[in-house]
Amino acid sequence: MANSLRSLLSETREQMICACRDAWRVMRHRGPSQIQFWFIALAIGIAAGFAALGFRMGIAALQSWAYGAEDLHFLHTFVGTLDWYWVLLIPTIGGLIVGLILDRFTPDGRVRSVADVIEGAALGDGRVETREGVASAVASFLTLSLGGSTGREGPVVHMAGVISTWVSNRIHADGITGRDLLGCAVAAAVSASFNAPIAGALFALEVVLRHFAMHAFAPIVIAAVAGTVINRLAYGDVTEFTLATPGALQFYVELPAFLILGMVCGVVAVLIMKAIFWADVFGTHVQGALKLPRWLRPAVAGALLGALAIWFPHIIGVGYETTILALSGTLLLGQAVIFAVTKSVALAITMGGRMGGGVFSPSLMIGALTGLAFGWVATGILPDVSGTHTLYAFAGMGAVAAAVLGAPISTTLIVFELTGDWQIGLAVMVAVSLSTALASRLVDRSFFLTQLERRDLHLAAGPQAYLLAMLRAGAAMRPMGDPRGPDAETCARMIDEGLFVRASATLEAAMPIFDRADVAFLPVVTRPDEDTEPELLGALYHVDALKAYNRALAATAAEEHS
Repeated sequence: MANSLRSLLSETREQMICACRDAWRVMRHRGPSQIQFWFIALAIGIAAGFAALGFRMGIAALQSWAYGAEDLHFLHTFVGTLDWYWVLLIPTIGGLIVGLILDRFTPDGRVRSVADVIEGAALGDGRVETREGVASAVASFLTLSLGGSTGREGPVVHMAGVISTWVSNRIHADGITGRDLLGCAVAAAVSASFNAPIAGALFALEVVLRHFAMHAFAPIVIAAVAGTVINRLAYGDVTEFTLATPGALQFYVELPAFLILGMVCGVVAVLIMKAIFWADVFGTHVQGALKLPRWLRPAVAGALLGALAIWFPHIIGVGYETTILALSGTLLLGQAVIFAVTKSVALAITMGGRMGGGVFSPSLMIGALTGLAFGWVATGILPDVSGTHTLYAFAGMGAVAAAVLGAPISTTLIVFELTGDWQIGLAVMVAVSLSTALASRLVDRSFFLTQLERRDLHLAAGPQAYLLAMLRAGAAMRPMGDPRGPDAETCARMIDEGLFVRASATLEAAMPIFDRADVAFLPVVTRPDEDTEPELLGALYHVDALKAYNRALAATAAEEHS
């Protein structure tokens, strides 16, 4: 017995010594570079935090100047006292300026937002468009300041992406490092914008990077903390919504009501997203039919918003005043329904009119109104077993936002951090889970991924769907003269039969040809136009295409599990 114990202790000591040697070797060879990377993440977090803070404070200053409101927390009440022509004119002028900026500095007249950051993380080695991104930030700034009905999280996320892209290009970062820096910037921007460090970090991982790799966690948390500190230096350690406690859940008998609320919120979220996409298609159709110049489209949207705001001033801007009224239970059932519908219409007009901004803050407002309306009905039907109707407003706020963003984890946490109330967790989690599960089946998982799907970017299905679109036939082919390649005569015959791919084509285009033609290889050609004879460059073998695809999948899996 004593011998076996000594043997066990000796073996344990040797294992500990080996572990210490390995740790020292890692610290000597990898430690300095890792620490240096954390300092870069901290610097990016500070820069992105200040950018988000400046964006928020700039909106407040310009909005106060344009509308003459002293306290922007009561902007909607103040706008209701203005002459109708000012309410109509301010968004129209804002839309006109936005249209001119986007027409001049973007090739498609479209504002860059969260979807473009997700695309940059997946397909662009963590880089986003910089020139278009700066123009989009200015356009969104003017939209939110001058009557647009969107949120500020989309612009600040893309602004953060521009900052990280600049740094990545300067240090020649590879794809993994570029994506990690992008995640750091996004986490800091969201944290600084909403004073929500936990949700900011998880938003970057869940929505932008779309994985929870350990190597990315520490720098992203560092950046999120830096962004939060910057926010609190300016605004103090206060929550976005200062409210009374909404009340406790009345035991477990009330949980089925929150399950139903979750499904209702999922349907509402889908309707919001569909309305935005329909408005964009309809706006494009009208623009083409009337032959309107591209720069005039946001001005028309601004005029429509101004006309709507004459009767419903709550649609202007982010909508915090109305959200607070909903969460405090001040609004009645009819008011909550009307305000939710008009805000949804205003959001669709703003986004369909290509004005700029994000969808997170509007979805919080619409969710709070939806939850409040549901709460009035639920507590009216079963008053003896129900909590307060405001508890449903809190749960609805998280449920609609989570379904729109496709981010149940970070949205649940951001509701807690925005309100400072952690006692409503069970109700929020139940509603969020049902709404997200339902909405993700009716769209491509989220608003952002559906946007990308509409551009033929299949990111919603995961790397196995979009990696083929990243690999070019010219990069995987065997050039002519390769001893393992086919002869020129065979390739010429296949070209005459129409069996070939261009060097610029992706494997996504080549793989269906292999399946359809059942051939071992395809000639790779360069062809400037249809009237020019194709020039043979080499051959793409089916096995080489599969090997390239497998290597890309392995690299992605290694990154996500490192």
